[in-house]
Amino acid sequence: MKKVNRIYQRLRDLREDKDLSQSDIARLLGLTNQQAYQRYESGKLELPMRYFIKLAEFYEVSLDYIAGLTNDKRKYW
Repeated sequence: MKKVNRIYQRLRDLREDKDLSQSDIARLLGLTNQQAYQRYESGKLELPMRYFIKLAEFYEVSLDYIAGLTNDKRKYW
């Protein structure tokens, strides 16, 4: 699996682990609708770094975990 695909797969897995919808995450990020977030989660649009940071904080995981650089979810901040 490509690293880029792994990133978006991890975002989807984290969201589903918390039983959240794409609409829930769109609201968290201040997006106008679910379709906007869906394009990010599917990898059709590149997710801005500020959203990666916000999601890492929300899910309480490291950016390295989201990026697929480690399987260790621990955050270090």
